[in-house]
Formats: sequence, C-alpha cells, structure tokens
Amino acid sequence: MPSENTKKPARPEGTGREKSAGPAGLFPVFLVFLLFPIIAVFLPATDAFAIRLKELATFEGVRVNQILGYGLVVGLNGTGDKDQTGFTRQSLSNLLKRMDIAVAPSALKVKNVAAVMVTADLPPFVKPGTKIDILVSSLGDATSLQGGTLLITSLKGMDNQVYAMAQGPLSVGGFQITGAAAAVQKNHPTVGRIVQGATVEREVPIRWQGKDTLSVKLGQPDFTTAARVAEAINAALPGSGAKPLDASTVELAVPANFRDNLAVMVANLENLDVEPDAVGKVIIDERTGTVVVGENVKLSTVAVAHGNLSVQIREGFDVNQPGPFGQGQTAITPNTDINLEEGSDQVLLIERSTNINDVVKALNAIGVTPRDLIMIFQAIKAAGALHGELEII
Repeated sequence: MPSENTKKPARPEGTGREKSAGPAGLFPVFLVFLLFPIIAVFLPATDAFAIRLKELATFEGVRVNQILGYGLVVGLNGTGDKDQTGFTRQSLSNLLKRMDIAVAPSALKVKNVAAVMVTADLPPFVKPGTKIDILVSSLGDATSLQGGTLLITSLKGMDNQVYAMAQGPLSVGGFQITGAAAAVQKNHPTVGRIVQGATVEREVPIRWQGKDTLSVKLGQPDFTTAARVAEAINAALPGSGAKPLDASTVELAVPANFRDNLAVMVANLENLDVEPDAVGKVIIDERTGTVVVGENVKLSTVAVAHGNLSVQIREGFDVNQPGPFGQGQTAITPNTDINLEEGSDQVLLIERSTNINDVVKALNAIGVTPRDLIMIFQAIKAAGALHGELEII
C-alpha cells in the first residue's frame, strides 16, 4: 500500500493558470466588441456640407460703403459730349476758371471732353493712402471713353465728406468704329475702369475695440441657420451666451479678455464651420427657360401626362393663267395647308421623392424640355404635390 507520504504526481507547470486564465484572456476581446458601438455613437459626426461662418455672415460694423463723385474725362478723339450738353461745357468753364483762365461756356467745344460719374466701394478698416479701384461712367452723350484720362475728382459719401481722390487713364473694355453708312461696337465703350485709380483720404469711423456685445448678420436669413451659428459660437467660445435674436441676427457677449483684442476673437469665429439650411425652392425664369431646383425640394406621388401639340401652317397661292389669246384674266387664289400633330405620351407616375437626386431622376423620366418643365412644375404645385416654394422671376 502506498504510504501517506507518497507524493501525488506534480501537475505540469502552468496548467492551473491556463484554466483560470482562459476567460480572463478573452475578456479584453469581448470588451472591445461591446464598447465599439458605444464609441461609434459618441464619435463626432463630420459635417457633410459645412461652410465657414465668414461666407455665411458678416459682423456688426464690418461693411462696405459706397462713394461717388462727378468729374471730367479729357483726351478723347472726337467721341466726347456734344455741344448741346450744357453741363459739360459749364464744368469745363469752371475748371478753367480755377486755373485763372476765363472762358465763357458758350465759346467752348467739348467733343474731346466727357462728363462722367465716378463710383467706388470703400472697404471697411481701409486706411488713408490705400489705393482702391474706381468705375467711370459717361453722364452725357459721349460715344466712347476710349483713350481718355480722368481729371482729379473727389469722391464723397452720403455724409458729404470726401473719402477718396481719383485720377488716371481709363481702361475701356470695348470699342466703337463708325463709318459713313455703318458702325461696329463691342461691349460698352462709355464705361471704363481705373485699377487703383483712387487714393483713400479719410477712414470710415468704426467703433470696434472695447465692445461688450457683438452681432453676427446672416446673408440669407434663416432661423435654423441662425440657431446653428449660435450653437457653434457657444461651443467654440464658452461663456459668450450666443443666441439668435431673429432669422438673421445672432448676438453674443464679448469676453473680458477679448474686449481689447476683438480682432483675434473675430478671426477665430469666422473660421467656424456651420451647415446652412434654406427653404426648398424651385426658381423659374420664363424669359430664358431656366429651371433651378433647390436641395430641399420634395415631391409627393403624382401622375403626370404632358402632351405636345404641334401645328404647322403653310401659306401658298394658286395661279390660274388663261390660255393663249384668251379673253380671260389671271386669277390668284390663296392656298392654306394646316398640319396638326399631337404627341402620344402616356401618363407617367412620379414616385415620392425625398432628395434632389430622386427629383432629377423623376423629371428626366418624363423626357421633356425645360420649357415644358415650367408648366409641369406649376401644375404639380397647384396639385399640392410640390413641397417647396415656386418662384417665377
């Protein structure tokens, strides 16, 4: 009999650990598969069509101002205003008078001179000494401004303050050639442009630094877009309290650390990505036959039958000529031939469309021209199956 001190066969090293470690070794694998859906849910979704805020809106006070002035263009080759244009002669007389040359307006010939209006856009925050582009347009009956030079002209704002001074040779993107019995013209030779032709003399006052609140103005008013802009601003700038006041205005509080450095805050905000929203629209231009369908336009199920009617009318004359040496007279009788053809299109069922791709496929299945689509869209809208605004321009 074996003694009590007889030792049992020793287990292979590591056997016990392998049995207990089996489930423990699989636990991380199960944990990965269990947590993967949860992680996928909390991953941030990428915007399919996000646009920077600077393309959607402007900030309060940051705007373009229009300025204009009245001037004279000289050096024209006989294409200036006619002598009957009294204000051109008067302006030239006043100009010469300021140069100590007294000439009566009635004694002046202005065929080489043209009265013009000079317009320009004054960007925000532009400083004195900056060059801006100007547009020069004929005010009288000049036929061309080609080769002309604009004399120094002051450009004023609506407050009657001078903001820029303009002068320089014109660049005209057209020409006119006139002969004794014919004329050839390309584009508009009575409008010219001078690149960097005006020098800014006064800055538009804008209260910028030290503001407690700031307003964001949307270019296309929309309540949904305004709410998304406020949400994006609050996420990027906690504590700003951004809120939409209406469909086009979002107001936020300027944090204390940005009140003296507002440009940095605006630079960060204008690069925020926002997905805009808009009302579904169908734009129809009956003059050109253009049809534009917006992204959010949807169609309910509807049956459409569009028949094409073609009418051809040919007018002719039958001549009845009497025989030789006859006593009769030649008779001419009208002859009209009318041909009527009607298309044999069948009724097509357009299924419910939930996106722009389905709308396009349904319309292409009808196989009609853009002119026909104008009438079809109006009929679908009248039937209540077009979910979106129908706008005719």
